[in-house]
Amino acid sequence: MKTVCDFCKTEYSLDAVPVGPVKCAVCGNTWVVQRESKRNPILVFIAALCALLAAIVFAVAVLYQNQVKEIQEKPIIAEISGIDTSTDDNGIVRFVVSGRVVNRSEQIYGVPGVVIISYDANGRVIDRQRFMPSATLLEGGHDAAFKHVLAVPTDNVDKIAVELDSQEK
Repeated sequence: MKTVCDFCKTEYSLDAVPVGPVKCAVCGNTWVVQRESKRNPILVFIAALCALLAAIVFAVAVLYQNQVKEIQEKPIIAEISGIDTSTDDNGIVRFVVSGRVVNRSEQIYGVPGVVIISYDANGRVIDRQRFMPSATLLEGGHDAAFKHVLAVPTDNVDKIAVELDSQEK
């Protein structure tokens, strides 16, 4: 084992760790030699692996808790699955929005109205159309498909979003 005088920086090689303080032969300074810590690399690896596993379990628990909280706050959601166009009898091209209302909970819920919102390129609302899907009740884990033709022509529409009429905006 190696040790160095704190004062004059003289280096010494020792066969074993001394029981008490040592005295420098050059300057007379005394100090206590600290025992070298020997870490078993396998134990260090296992400890790091355990810490990583604990972090993963914690992250999964937090994500699951947030998902459960989100489902409790919004058990019913609406989502768009497709947007097509169709031309009416007057030659005006209109959007046809397809989607579904999903019950993410385990309970039965009444299906609220659906609102389809059309936005322009600046994010301003062009139109809001409310309609009722064909289903009136949704069992837990089920969904109800919808298809709605927008009254607004496709001109100036940059984005289309969907939301439930009963949820906070």
